Amino acid sequence: MRFVDEVRVFVKAGDGGKGCVSFLREKYRPRGGPNGGNGGNGGSVIFQVDPQLSTLLDLRYNQHIRAARGEHGRGKDQHGRNAPDRVVRVPPGTLIRDADSGEVLADLTRPDSRVLVARGGKGGKGNAFFASARNRLPRQAQPGRPGEERSLRFELRVLADVGLVGFPNAGKSTLLSSVSAARPRIADFPFTTLTPHLGVVRYGDDGTFVLADIPGLIEGAHEGHGLGSRFLRHLSRTSVLVYLLDISDPHREPWHDYGVLRHELHSFDPALLERPQLVVVTKYDLPATRQRLAEVTARFAAHGIGLTAVSAASREGVSELIRDIARTLVDMRKRAGEAAADPRASAQPDEETRTWDEPRRM
Repeated sequence: MRFVDEVRVFVKAGDGGKGCVSFLREKYRPRGGPNGGNGGNGGSVIFQVDPQLSTLLDLRYNQHIRAARGEHGRGKDQHGRNAPDRVVRVPPGTLIRDADSGEVLADLTRPDSRVLVARGGKGGKGNAFFASARNRLPRQAQPGRPGEERSLRFELRVLADVGLVGFPNAGKSTLLSSVSAARPRIADFPFTTLTPHLGVVRYGDDGTFVLADIPGLIEGAHEGHGLGSRFLRHLSRTSVLVYLLDISDPHREPWHDYGVLRHELHSFDPALLERPQLVVVTKYDLPATRQRLAEVTARFAAHGIGLTAVSAASREGVSELIRDIARTLVDMRKRAGEAAADPRASAQPDEETRTWDEPRRM
């Protein structure tokens, strides 16, 4: 399925039906009086969360959404039928903005969330409504009011507890596939991952958290370089950030890479740097990584930052990393007074889930 996380849509609610001008004409009732019915109300446009969706693909191919208009009133005091509302399904984590003003209209995160974005027009009154003792033969009726219309901009921000951040080929997708049932594409060339991937990781007896693989960042990503800032917004809902560093290349400086990643996040949203973080060295199974690990660890320790070394291929150190992430999340929830697990994890039934097994000790 193609991943679409941004789209612009024009919505138009249904117009109200017209009121009717009519007079009763029946045998033995030559002066039956006015009997024009009222018009029906137009349908409204409503967006509702569907947990089964994970992309805005449907809106990409349906960029003009219109609700039906109300029926016109008729004679014999027949009122027009109200038009049904147009309910459009969107995935959890959808942010709706007014395309012209940029105002945030709704942030749909819960499975039962819904928002009315365009109200249907009210039906016009028929001439029977205007009949009175002074006006026995009203010949006027109201036209239906037009339904609201507006242009909207939709942004999808994935709902995840933990976000993986790193340069291309840092091992994010490999780590995600080793601890969850998610199956992102894995290859040895840069920018293999072009869309965010989610996986549910199980720990302990019944604990779970949602892990997101964000496509690789490069220097200047917040200015549009590489994949640009398009996917940086997916980190806005995460609670913990995990920085992945590949130190196997002797021509790269891990401390500089870490600083670049932090700078890109700060340039996009300074609040991201206030979240708990873990710094992880990947590809621990490679000899080059083992040779440089002591030197790199000392460099980070001088700045008060601890490192965790893991190998997704051999699963070495992965169990410790999962425990560290789970412990960080639990501590956060306790500090926030949350006794239960974050409900965002349950808002992702579209994700694959499997039980993560402890790696075999070598």
